[in-house]
Amino acid sequence: MAITTFIEYLRKEKRYSPHSLVSYTNDLTQFHLFLKDELQLPENHIPEHHDVRSWIVSLMEKELNPRSVNRKITALRSYFKFLKREGLINHNPTQKITALKVKKQIPHFANEPDMQQLFNDVEFEPGFSGSRDKLVLEMLYSTGMRRAELINLKTSDVDFYNRELKVLGKRNKERIIPFTDKMAASIKSYLAEKQKQTSKNMDHQLLFVSDKGKKMAEKFVYNLVTKYLSLVTTIEKRSPHVMRHTFATHMLNNGADLNAIKEILGHANLSATQVYTHNTIEKLKSIYKQAHPRA
Repeated sequence: MAITTFIEYLRKEKRYSPHSLVSYTNDLTQFHLFLKDELQLPENHIPEHHDVRSWIVSLMEKELNPRSVNRKITALRSYFKFLKREGLINHNPTQKITALKVKKQIPHFANEPDMQQLFNDVEFEPGFSGSRDKLVLEMLYSTGMRRAELINLKTSDVDFYNRELKVLGKRNKERIIPFTDKMAASIKSYLAEKQKQTSKNMDHQLLFVSDKGKKMAEKFVYNLVTKYLSLVTTIEKRSPHVMRHTFATHMLNNGADLNAIKEILGHANLSATQVYTHNTIEKLKSIYKQAHPRA
């Protein structure tokens, strides 16, 4: 059916990220291959409720993560909603499909002393690359922004006068994140090192660039964060998203308002931010057990 038309709609009208477009394309293609290869249905078959249920059951039998299954259900639901609106189908076969129950996971985060050690004790290379690496880590931890948001930051997005960063998030939704005087000094120091680079390919529009002066790859940022977090913490996961979890958890632990954290993180719903309260509760339990005479 009209997968290509739907993906174009998501790209142009909904402004989905390239990563999301790939995920939606893969999920919908997998569903149609299931109808064709597993259920032996013709190409012009209009999927029914039981077809969707059969696919979900097959995914569960393959022991696919419930979160991944729910993402695929969301893709199907949006797809059929689009087809119905366009008059290509009469009813949405996912209308009575419910999401799988997912066990809530407490986000992984680094401890505050570990982060202090990272910025106070770890030695970074002198010059441009070291200045950039340290600023990448500092910005991820101090703002909670996503990896893709950091990679796409422009130099013009930095407002030194108001100490604000203009960040373009999911669905091209813009938000403003404040930053400290200390970070302002770090950004200026990095930009001075960047200005010294003689590469003809240096991209001065982008804030962060690779050693070759080009846009940083997502894998480069992932490896950078993993490398330096490994020096100060033994937590199982050490990724850019862990830095985001660390930012939110530390903010909450130090008294920040949950709604303020939601705005800084760019969450659409407060429920997405509330997951960090679990970490705070666990900390309170620990303090209670240590402090209360009858604990």
